[in-house]
Formats: sequence, structure tokens, C-alpha cells
Amino acid sequence: MRTTLLIAGKDLRQRLRDRSALLIAFVVPFVLASIFGLTLRNVDTGRITFSYALVDQDHGPAARAFLSDVLQPVERQGFARVRVERSLAAGRADAEAGRVAATFVIPAGFSAAVASARPASIGVLGNVDDTIATLVAHSLAQDYAGGINGVRLAVAAAAPTSAAEAARLAALAVAAPRALAIADVSAARKELDPGTYYAAGMAVFFLFFTVQFGITSVLDERRDGTLARMFAAPVSRNAVLLGKLATSLVLGVTSMTVLALATHVVLGAHWGDPLGVAILIVCGVLAATAVMALVATLAKTPDQAGAWGSMVALVLAMLGGSFFSVSQAGGLIATLSLATPHSWFLRGLENLSGGGRPESVLGPAAAILAFAAVTGAIALSRVGKLIEP
Repeated sequence: MRTTLLIAGKDLRQRLRDRSALLIAFVVPFVLASIFGLTLRNVDTGRITFSYALVDQDHGPAARAFLSDVLQPVERQGFARVRVERSLAAGRADAEAGRVAATFVIPAGFSAAVASARPASIGVLGNVDDTIATLVAHSLAQDYAGGINGVRLAVAAAAPTSAAEAARLAALAVAAPRALAIADVSAARKELDPGTYYAAGMAVFFLFFTVQFGITSVLDERRDGTLARMFAAPVSRNAVLLGKLATSLVLGVTSMTVLALATHVVLGAHWGDPLGVAILIVCGVLAATAVMALVATLAKTPDQAGAWGSMVALVLAMLGGSFFSVSQAGGLIATLSLATPHSWFLRGLENLSGGGRPESVLGPAAAILAFAAVTGAIALSRVGKLIEP
């Protein structure tokens, strides 16, 4: 064990002095995650926020109810931003200039018309370049109008005998629950936001390059002759191999941990429960190390191992969804992605999103470990090829 630790310590000190290793393990994945995350922050988030203006020329109770019961609730839910304008000209200018998608206009006398059962209307001035938001604005106004009409019908059907009775019936009709309600359930979806998705995708992609430093050092020392001298000393081959393996594991875990913390603090990435993330990181590092060990046993030189390892890492990352989601593509591609640790790593983080507990990652972690076991077993059966002169 002491020999294994000495070898691992020596290799780690060498890698810490190697700027290229530091760039690949920490700097480049963080920079790429920042670029992707910041560029695509508002893409595919499942949330659209509309901008509206309100011109209240009535200032009566019905107008205030439209603001408090219709516009403010959707604003609190994040579906809309509402600005109040003092004049019709300002509201019209906002819509025409594109500062808002649509402007609601409540005309003078609106509340009085509603109270006396006379015709009343809410105007909607939409931006011609924002048809969807204008249709949503029309729907909001129609929803409010439908509520008013429902109150009128309820009061008329009851045939009140006095104004006080009509007011009481109207209050009961307003307080009655609606038969249909729309609620935001987006927080319950298991979906990573773009910042977290690309932070995790870049981290697990470059993980395969990071762990390669420990494995391919065996080929470097075999080429330079130092491996033969170590074997000539009273040092077991297992101790040497375990030392190289420990180097890869330490580099991989350190790289993933630092990237998870850095992207969380700087980029606001939400990785989820720390214990669940730790389980996924350890499993991912084991899988990456096993794959790169297998590649090293197939290569004859360090350069060949580096080239083959890069190709394997790139193919697995693209198939596993590190650069773009392939789960929605369906068909053969989506099925093949299940054979990559990248896909299961991202699925594990999706299970943690929205407050998932650590046990929610056990399925993806088991799939990653199965991948590591298969590739690691093949690499172990070929380990003699790795250390032979």
C-alpha cells in the first residue's frame, strides 16, 4: 500500500506541474460550460414571460379587480410582466414600439357599466410582431369578461327583489370556485435548466480526458524505460498499476467536484442533493477510468492511446447528450444513448432536480457501474498487454 501511495503521489505532483492537465481538468470545461450556459440560458426552459401594459381610465372597482384578480396572479407566477401607463397614447406607443406585447385598455365608465348590466369591454392593443402574446392577452380579457357574465347570469337567475339582495347574490357568485383552473406545475418536472445541463455535460465530457493522464502514464514510462526499472526493483506490478489507477481516480473526482462547486457558485447551476451528486461523480469517474484503461491496453504508444481516447470520449459524449439532448430524438439514437455513462449521469441529475433525494440516483448509478464493470473487466483481462515491454 505504501508503494501504491508513493507512486500515486509522484504522478499527482507531476500532473499539478503540467499546465495542460490543469487546463483540461478545470479551465476548459468551465469556460465551455459558461459559454453554452450563458448563451442558451433562455432556450428550452419551458417558461415564456410576456410583457404587458395596462391603461386604467376607469379607476373603479371592476378595473381594480381586473388588475388584482387577473394580471397580478400571472405576474406572480412569472408568466407576465405588467407595467401601468397613465395615458392611452403611452400604452399604444408601448405596443407599437415593441416595448410590450400588448396593452390592456380599461375605458372610463367600465365599472359603472358592469354594475348596471350595460355592455362593457376591455380593449387589447397588440403588437403585430407578437401574435402569440396578443392572443394570450385576449384570452385573459375574455376570461375576466366570462367571470363577469357568470355573475350577471347568476344574479338574474335568482331574481333578486331588492338592490341589497342583488349585491348579496353577486358577492356569492364571485366567491364561488371556478369549475376549471390552470396551475403551474413546471417545478415538478424532472428537467435540467440549460446552465446546469451544460455544466454537467462539459464536466463529464472532459472527465474522460482527465482520467486519461493517470492511465497513459504507464505507456509513457514503458516507452521511457522507467517502468522496466520499477519492475526490476522489489516492487510488485499490482502496486504500480494500483498507483496509476489511484492517480486517475483522484484527478477525476477532484476535477468533477471543483467543476460542480464552481459552476454552482459562479454560473448558478443546480446540481441537486450533494450526496446524490457525490454518488454520480464517483460512479462516473470509475466508468471513465475503466474506458480509458481499456483504450490504453489496445494502444501501443502514448500518442496512439491519446488519439484513440479522444475519439472514444468524443463519440460517447455526443451519443450520451453532453452537447445536446438526444433523449427526445427517439429511435435508434435515443436507444444507443442508454449505452453511455454520460446519458445516465445526466439522467441522475435530472432525478435530483426539483428536490429529488439521493436514492433517486441509484438506478442511473447502477447503470453507470454496470458500464464500468464491463469495460473494466475487459481492460483487466488485457492488462498484461499494457505493462509488457
